[in-house]
Amino acid sequence: MTSIRWFSFPRLVVRIVKMDEASLTVNNELDAEMVVSWLSDHCYQCVYQPLGVVPAGPGPGLPSSVDFTVGTQHGITLQLNSSLELCTVHYHFWEHGNYSLWVKNLNDSSVVNCSMITDTETVNSYLREYIHSLTHSLTHSLTLTHSLTHSLTHSLTHSLTHSLTHSLTYLLIRRLRSLDTFRGLSLVIMVFVNYGGGRYWFFRHESWNGLTVADLVFPWFVFIMGTSISLSVSSALRCGLSRFSLFTKAVWRSVQLFLIGLLIINPNYCQGPLSWDSLRIPGVLQRLAFSYLVVVSLDLCVDAWWYSAREFLLYWPAWLCVVVLETVWLCLTFLLPVPDCPSGYLGPGGIGDMGQYPNCTGGAAGYVDRWLLGENHIYQTPSSRVIYKSHLPFDPEGVLGSINSVLMAFLGLQAGKILLHYKDQHSSIMARFLIWSLVLGIISAVLTKCSLNEGFIPINKNLWSLSYVTTLACFALLLLVLIYYTVDVKRWWSGAPFYYPGMNSILVYVGHEVLEEYFPFRWRMADSQSHAEHLTQNLLATSCWVLISFLLHRKNIFWKI
Repeated sequence: MTSIRWFSFPRLVVRIVKMDEASLTVNNELDAEMVVSWLSDHCYQCVYQPLGVVPAGPGPGLPSSVDFTVGTQHGITLQLNSSLELCTVHYHFWEHGNYSLWVKNLNDSSVVNCSMITDTETVNSYLREYIHSLTHSLTHSLTLTHSLTHSLTHSLTHSLTHSLTHSLTYLLIRRLRSLDTFRGLSLVIMVFVNYGGGRYWFFRHESWNGLTVADLVFPWFVFIMGTSISLSVSSALRCGLSRFSLFTKAVWRSVQLFLIGLLIINPNYCQGPLSWDSLRIPGVLQRLAFSYLVVVSLDLCVDAWWYSAREFLLYWPAWLCVVVLETVWLCLTFLLPVPDCPSGYLGPGGIGDMGQYPNCTGGAAGYVDRWLLGENHIYQTPSSRVIYKSHLPFDPEGVLGSINSVLMAFLGLQAGKILLHYKDQHSSIMARFLIWSLVLGIISAVLTKCSLNEGFIPINKNLWSLSYVTTLACFALLLLVLIYYTVDVKRWWSGAPFYYPGMNSILVYVGHEVLEEYFPFRWRMADSQSHAEHLTQNLLATSCWVLISFLLHRKNIFWKI
C-alpha cells in the first residue's frame, strides 16, 4: 500500500502497478489535511493501517491529489480522518484498475461527501483468466486421459491376470488403486499450489482462520497415508512378517523421511554446508514421519491384543491413546501460560484483535515451538504476515499441530479398517464412510459454531486446529467415497492421470521441491506481473511431474523408503 510511481510525458501519465494491485487517486477539496487509512475485509478485528496523507486543497474548488496503490485480492474499507472521522468507503478494487476518490463539502455545507469513481473501465481479471485457464486445463486433461487409457488398460489387465491366483491380493490391488488415485490427486494439487498456483490468492494458504484450496491437500495426504498403513500392515502380517520387524521398518522409514525433509526445506543443500544457526527443523515430511510412526505403532500394538475385533468400536485401546493425545493438545492450547498473552489465545497476533497482542502469534503453539526449537529454527515468513502484519516466526508444521496430524492419520487408518472388515461389501463401505463424514461434519459445526472466526475452535491450517482436522477428514471421506465408487465399484474411471503420481508420491514430492527453480519447471517470464503467465508456468510444471510419474510407472520404477 505504498505510493505508486508516476512517469510524466507530454499529455500522458503512466501509472505502474503490480499484480493484485490497483491505483487510487485521492482528491481533497477540503481546507484541512486528511489522513487516509485502510482495512482489509479479510482481517478480523484489525486496526486500520495508514495509507497516506492528502494535503488541504489550495483553494475553493481546487483539489490536492495524492496517488496510492491499493490491494485487489479482498474488499477494502477506506477511512478518511481530519480532526475527526470524515467518512468511510468500502470498495473492492479490481487488478490494474484506476480509481479516484473525491472528498468535498456538499453545497458549501459542513457535510462531507466521499465519492468513488472508476477512471478506467476494468475487467475482473481473476474471472477471465480463471475461465480461460480452466477450459484449457480441462481440455488438456481430457486429451491426456484419452492418450493414457490404452496403456493403462494394458498394464492393469496384465497385473490383474498375474494376481488372480490369490483373491486377497487381488482385492487389495483393486482398493489400492482408488487410494493411489486419491493420493495422487492430493499430490498434484499440492505441487501446483507449491509452484505458485498462478499467484491467485485462493491457491495460497489462508492468512489465519478459514480455508483455501491450498489448505486442503496436506491433510488429505496424511489421511490417505493412514488408510494405506491399515492395508499394508494387514497384508504384511498375513504374509508372515513379525510385528517387531514391521515396527523396526517403520522406525527406519520415519527417520529417512525426517532427514529428507530436513534437506529439502533448507535449500542451501546445493550451495555449500547447511547453516546450523538457521536450520528449519519442522516441515511437511517431518510431520509425515512423526504421524506415520505413531499410527503404525498404534496399529501394530492394538492388533496384537485385539486381532479378532471387528469394526472400530473394538479398537478402543488405540482410540484411547488418540483421545489422550487430543487431551494433551487441548490442555496445552488452552491452559498453558504464555507470557503477555491471554490463556487459550488462538489468534494471529500482529494487528489482529485490535492490536492488543502483537507478540502472541499462534498462542501456545507458537510459544512451544519457540521454546523447544528456537526462533531461528522455525518458519520465518508465516502466512499471517500478509494481512495481519505479524512479525514473529511461526511454523505451520510445529510441535502441537503434529498431535492433530496424528488424529488425521488415525482417522484415515479407520477408513482402512472399514475397507478390510467389509471387503467387497461396497454398500457397507460407502455407507460407513458417509456416516463417519456426517459425524465429523457435525463435530466441526459444533466446534466452529458454523462461523469463520466466532467458534470455540476455528478452522485454522496454521494451528492444525481440531476443527480443521475434523472438517478436512469429513471432506476426505466424501472424496474417497466418490473415487472409490467411480474407480473400484463402477470402474467408470481408471484413476488416470492422478494414479501415476500417487504410485510414486515420495519421488514426485521431493523432486518438485529440489528442482523447483530449474527448467522446465521454471523459466524467465516476459511479464512477471501476469497471472496468466504464472498460471501457464505452474500448470506446465505440474503436468511435467504427472508425465514423469507416468513414464516411471511404465518402466516399473518406484521410489520406496
